[in-house]
Amino acid sequence: MPEAKPDTGAGARMYALIEELYPICRSITGDGLRDTLARIERQLPAPMIRTEVPTGTAVLDWTVPREWNIRDAWIADASGARVVDFRASNLHVVNYSAPVRARMSLAELRPHLHALPDHPDWIPYRTTYYAETWGFCLRQRQLDALPDGDYDVCIDATLEPGHLSYGELVLPGDSPDEVLLSTHVCHPSLCNDNLSAIAVATALARELAARPRRRWTYRFVFAPGTIGAIAWLAQHRDVVPRVHAGMTLVCLGSAHPFTYKRTLVGDAEIDRAVALVLHDRAAGDQLIDFFPYGYDERQYNSPGFRLPVGSLMRGRHGMFPEYHTSADDLGFVSAERLAESLAVVTGIVDVLEANRRYRNLAPDGEPQLGKRGLYRATGGTSIPDLNLAMLWVLTLSDGRSSLLDIAERSKLPFATIHVAADRLRDAALLGE
Repeated sequence: MPEAKPDTGAGARMYALIEELYPICRSITGDGLRDTLARIERQLPAPMIRTEVPTGTAVLDWTVPREWNIRDAWIADASGARVVDFRASNLHVVNYSAPVRARMSLAELRPHLHALPDHPDWIPYRTTYYAETWGFCLRQRQLDALPDGDYDVCIDATLEPGHLSYGELVLPGDSPDEVLLSTHVCHPSLCNDNLSAIAVATALARELAARPRRRWTYRFVFAPGTIGAIAWLAQHRDVVPRVHAGMTLVCLGSAHPFTYKRTLVGDAEIDRAVALVLHDRAAGDQLIDFFPYGYDERQYNSPGFRLPVGSLMRGRHGMFPEYHTSADDLGFVSAERLAESLAVVTGIVDVLEANRRYRNLAPDGEPQLGKRGLYRATGGTSIPDLNLAMLWVLTLSDGRSSLLDIAERSKLPFATIHVAADRLRDAALLGE
């Protein structure tokens, strides 16, 4: 199992997908979400399973809300000039704002305006999914420059019975047990959160589909945050028992080091696989324990499901200043970082694919490796890692220890342990 290396061509393709999706005004429902799913599907190796859940449907303790669609929005001054314009940035409107058409004074308008005093040139991203109100987001410099007077306010939007949309891609493997890879697709023009992870998930799906054989079945879920994962869980109780491992993929395009948030149990196979991959990178990445806030890992780990789903990210949500602002733009992510992220996620998948338990078929003492062409010809020198790895695999292959266990115990890279196991198996010294 060679270590996955960043693929610059894949990085460029992922960045191009982000560029394509960036202008779309997405939300937890609506035509922007459907358009996004359709564009993702064109990049996938097989058609998506598309699901439309009607407004009013009970999904666990939640109810699917009315569908939101927006055509235009603005704030215009007395001369009719648009001082805030949805067409310039879809972040200018509080996502899910109720329709409004009114004339009001600046004093009446101010409670509906959101800005960032600490970053006066950035537009914040705000939402009002489950409280019917409205608002605009603008740069603090814009807000400070508004003179007193009357303003025409328009949000040309609809909140009507419709559907919540999500998509899935299932790549069958030798086992019906599944690896779940979930990413949220509801944010509008924000590149790291979460167009980057959408692009990485799409590229990973292509890479896995091209493999002649897969051990696990892989399920990619592209759903709006929170309500989408909840709807998926409500409608896939038959799948839940088959989830062997999983991750939510978020914020994977920036220059931050990787952060992995463990599953609730903390030592699931996915937790240990990610820990090995990030340790072998030796790049300042970090592991953090589960906490019940963040992305949809909290839905998958909830008491009724307890799925072994962690979360992989670059830059933690809410902990980098560009988070949920217009500064999370095309310049904040790069093809190089996307390629790194794809290599890391692929490396994690490779560990899950390769992790097996073996039994030493020559367990009485150390078998002679040299006569099988497995050992160095000249003794008396320091032992190479691969030779040491073979000794570790032979020592610990008692039918109970997995390759992941052996890599952890030996402190050797998983890829080295895997190569050693392959050579020993080919020499008829190991049986699965």
